[in-house]
Amino acid sequence: MSEEFEELTERARKLFAGPVTFLKSAPALKFLPDPDVPEIAFCGRSNVGKSSLLNALTGRKAIARTSVTPGRTQELNFFEVGEPLLFRLVDMPGYGFAKAPPAVVEKWRRLVRDFLRGRVVLKRTLLLVDARHGVKAVDAEMMKMLDEAAVGYRIVLTKADKIKATELEKVHAETVAEARKHPAAFPEVHITSSEKGMGIAELRAAVLADSEI
Repeated sequence: MSEEFEELTERARKLFAGPVTFLKSAPALKFLPDPDVPEIAFCGRSNVGKSSLLNALTGRKAIARTSVTPGRTQELNFFEVGEPLLFRLVDMPGYGFAKAPPAVVEKWRRLVRDFLRGRVVLKRTLLLVDARHGVKAVDAEMMKMLDEAAVGYRIVLTKADKIKATELEKVHAETVAEARKHPAAFPEVHITSSEKGMGIAELRAAVLADSEI
């Protein structure tokens, strides 16, 4: 680990240990906060562990509500980081929930697509993929949407503690190979476990670095 990265990791740790507050939920674009600070968005399939990862990153138990009901979050949720405010985290509604009515799915698609294409302060999106399953068809579809919106994104494997090391290595290699096929994807794939704290410090550092681009 380079001295520069160590310094970034420590700055990120201190930053997330400080004020992180929920700002608002936006069910439609007209409710978005003013685009006055950088934003880092989080997206992923329903039940991928998005809320748990946000809680782990910010060192809080319940800044983002966790739910066992897939598709519960149908709004863009904004969290402010730092005092004075440095950037916002955006929790995007989960995708791939099979039981949702077509109208709900279409509303989600429109909201997410329009947000990705039109948000000038969006610096990076983190695409969460469940390490137990790897990149599924719905994830590939989201990657295509991000490519089309020309939004740079990092793939983050979640729940890495739930599978054997050999299996994790295989999924990681397959995910890196998939990322290389997408123009907007970072070649590096992060491996995390919210429960065990695996990869959290590195991801915090990446979020901070992305916000400063």
